[in-house]
Amino acid sequence: MKFISDTMFLLSNGLLIPVIIGLLLLFLLALLMLGGLIERAQRYKRLQQRYFSHQREDASALLGRLRQELGGESPETARLDLFEELLRSLLVAPAAERNLLIGEYELRLDKRLVYPQVLTKFGPILGLMGTLIPMGPALVGLSSGDMGTMAYNMQVAFATTVLGLFVSAIGYLTLQRLHRYHHQELIYIDYIDELLTQAEDETKK
Repeated sequence: MKFISDTMFLLSNGLLIPVIIGLLLLFLLALLMLGGLIERAQRYKRLQQRYFSHQREDASALLGRLRQELGGESPETARLDLFEELLRSLLVAPAAERNLLIGEYELRLDKRLVYPQVLTKFGPILGLMGTLIPMGPALVGLSSGDMGTMAYNMQVAFATTVLGLFVSAIGYLTLQRLHRYHHQELIYIDYIDELLTQAEDETKK
C-alpha cells in the first residue's frame, strides 16, 4: 500500500510543472482574448449603428439601402467583414442557398466560442490541480518542521488558484459577450432572410 501511495504522490508531483505551464499558456491566451473582446465590442458598435438600429425601417426601403451599400465594387465594400459579406450574398442568393449560407455562418460563429469555452472549463481545472498538488509537499514540510518548504508550496498553490480563476473569469466574460453579439447578428440575418422571402413571394403573385 505504501508503494502505491508513494507512486501516486510522485506522479501527482510530476504533473505540477505541466499544470503550471498550461496555466501560463491559458493566461497569455486570456490576455489576447481580452484585447480581441475590445475589438469585437467596437465592431459590434459599428454594426449596431449601421445595421441593427435600422430594423424598424420599411422592408423595401431597408432592402434597397442594403443593396445600395453592399452591392457593387468600392473601397468600402472591399473592407467588408464576414457578417457584411454574408448580407451581400443573401441579397442575391435564392432561398435554398440562403439557408445554406446562414447555416455555414452559424458554424463559423460557433468556432469563435471554442477558445472562451476552453478558458472557462480548463482554467478552474488546472487551477484546482495546481492548488492540490503542492499541498502534499506542504503537509510533509509541516510535519517535519520545514516551514520554508511549506511556505513555498503554499505560495505555489495560491498563485495557481488565482491564475485559474482569472483565466476562467476572462473566458466567461468573453463567452457571454460573444453569445450576445452572435445572437444579435443571427436575429438580423434571419430578419433579412424573411424580408427577402416575402419579397420573392410578392413577386410571384
